[in-house]
Amino acid sequence: MGFVKWLDKSPLWVKIIFALPGFDIIWAIYRIVKGASTGKLPTLVAGILWILLGWAILWVVDLVSVILYKKPKLFA
Repeated sequence: MGFVKWLDKSPLWVKIIFALPGFDIIWAIYRIVKGASTGKLPTLVAGILWILLGWAILWVVDLVSVILYKKPKLFA
């Protein structure tokens, strides 16, 4: 859970960099860790899907949600 707290407290510019293609896997790991630690299956499944599809499509969702909400949305 320390990883999730660290990312939640990171500056906005760090979160934006992590939402870019290639780095977006960090948000996938964030979802997997958060889903596993809280017992939320949709968040865990979203994290797994993010590993598979994040590089191609879903990084845009993370980038927009980090800019608008200061953290990734969609089950996170």
